[in-house]
Amino acid sequence: MLLVHGAFTETTTWSGVVGDLRPRGIDAVAVPTPLTGLRADAAYVASRASGVDGPVLLAGEGYGGAVISAAALAAPNVVGLVFVAAFVPDEGESCVELARAVGGHPGHRGPAPRRGARR
Repeated sequence: MLLVHGAFTETTTWSGVVGDLRPRGIDAVAVPTPLTGLRADAAYVASRASGVDGPVLLAGEGYGGAVISAAALAAPNVVGLVFVAAFVPDEGESCVELARAVGGHPGHRGPAPRRGARR
């Protein structure tokens, strides 16, 4: 199982999960996503998945959901995806577009002011 962190976190996000899964015999590894863009990040995760001998389950948190969605298309041994509070964009859709659709985006601090209102 490969665990992919979000844009504002790191592999230690998954430390508790890895600690819970390994004693149960599940080989779980938190992948240090390079955060260089969705295509590059997905290619990196796909290469890590393809390097595993056998079936792979990918889990993604936040932005990691978009990464695993794209990576799964390039790694034939991926057998499932787990999304944890994650983005699941349609083809050609960005995480920022999804966030804006629900009233926010990374770095946005609260709702936009009404026209003419002062912050």
